[in-house]
Amino acid sequence: MLTDRQPRKATLRAQFLASDKLCDLEIPPDGRLRGPASALDLAMKSGQSAPVRELCAEFLRVASEFYGVSQPQVRVLAARPVRVYEGGASELFGDYDLRKQEIRVWMRTALRKQVTSLGTFLSTLCHEFCHHLDVQRLGFGDTPHTRGFYARTAVLYHHARGTPMKQLVWMPLRGGRRRIDWARTNRGDYGVR
Repeated sequence: MLTDRQPRKATLRAQFLASDKLCDLEIPPDGRLRGPASALDLAMKSGQSAPVRELCAEFLRVASEFYGVSQPQVRVLAARPVRVYEGGASELFGDYDLRKQEIRVWMRTALRKQVTSLGTFLSTLCHEFCHHLDVQRLGFGDTPHTRGFYARTAVLYHHARGTPMKQLVWMPLRGGRRRIDWARTNRGDYGVR
């Protein structure tokens, strides 16, 4: 996971910095998100997109109700699209359309067309819902990938899975971007954030 570059335009930079500082997300005091999240595992094993889409919609309904935002539409698509470029390739796991308030998630891997893991799929769904929250709840006109954004996404994901949170360890890159250092994060080697 990689952060975006800090925008040059002052208004967008202010939103970026606000997002970067906001690392926590209120979560339901009960397990209402865990039911649809755990049911997704069985639905995904069926390989059928319709039951997966229904459970995604239920997860988003419950989350939207808790956060007091409109429920985004969701589309569950087959194999992830691949973008090939000189020196590599990238896959699209999901996206959020701000204008349509629509989340798209892909449930199959790009090359082998296998159903993805629940962890990857649910993490993507939570990620895209957090973009929706940025726009709907925080009033951001843009929803940048910041350290705070990834932290909020992790809070939602781990709550929905019922798994313990890990503090994310960030590695600085050229151009002011940062990426998660997974080896140090998984070891619990908490460096400078």
